Amino acid sequence: MPAGSPKFRRRRAERSAEIVQAALAVFAERGFAGAKLDEIAARAGVSKGAVYLYFETKEDLFRAVVEQAITPSLAVVQAMAASHSGPLVDLLRGVAQHIGGIVETTQLGGVVKMVIGEAGNFPQLARVWHDELIAHALGAMAAAIEAAQARGEVRAGDPRMFALQLISPLLMGVIWRETFVPIGVPSWDLPALLRQHVETMLTGMLLGGARP
Repeated sequence: MPAGSPKFRRRRAERSAEIVQAALAVFAERGFAGAKLDEIAARAGVSKGAVYLYFETKEDLFRAVVEQAITPSLAVVQAMAASHSGPLVDLLRGVAQHIGGIVETTQLGGVVKMVIGEAGNFPQLARVWHDELIAHALGAMAAAIEAAQARGEVRAGDPRMFALQLISPLLMGVIWRETFVPIGVPSWDLPALLRQHVETMLTGMLLGGARP
C-alpha cells in the first residue's frame, strides 16, 4: 500500500495515538524518569524503534500526552467559560461536575503527581504543563469571574486568585489520592469534595443580589 494513501495515513495516526495512550499510563505509574520507552512500546504493541518514528525524545512524547490525551478534556472548561452568559454559579457548578468526572475516570492524577514531583529535575515538564494547560484554564476561569464582577454578581477581588482558590482543594485531593491511598490511607470522594468546595466558595464570593 502506498505510504501516502488515506488508509496508511489513518493507520499512522492510530499508531501514534496508541503510543500516546500507552505513554500516559506509564508516565502516571512510573513517573517521567522511571518511564522506559521499551515499556511504552510494549504496551502500545510496537517496537521501540517505531516509537522513535513518531517521537524523537521522551520529552516530545510527554508533550504529545499533554496535547492529545489531557488537553482535550480540560479544553471543555475553556469552552464552557467562553460561551457561558448566565450566572457564574451555574458555570462553576458545571465546571465542578466536568472536572470531577475527569479526575475519576482518567489518569490525570498520576500525571499531576509526576509533574509536581519531577519538575525540579525536568523543568520542561512544568513548562509544558503550565503553558498548555494551566495558563489557559486559569485564564478562562479568571475571565469568567471578572465578567461576573462587572455584572455585580461577585465581590471585589483578584479574579485569578479566586480562580486559583477554586481549584486548589482538588489539587490537594489528587495529591492525597496518588500519595497516601497506595499505602492504605482512605481516599476522598474527589467529585464530592469539589462540589462542596464550590458551594463554600460561592457563599464567600457572591454579592447579596446574586443567587447562591
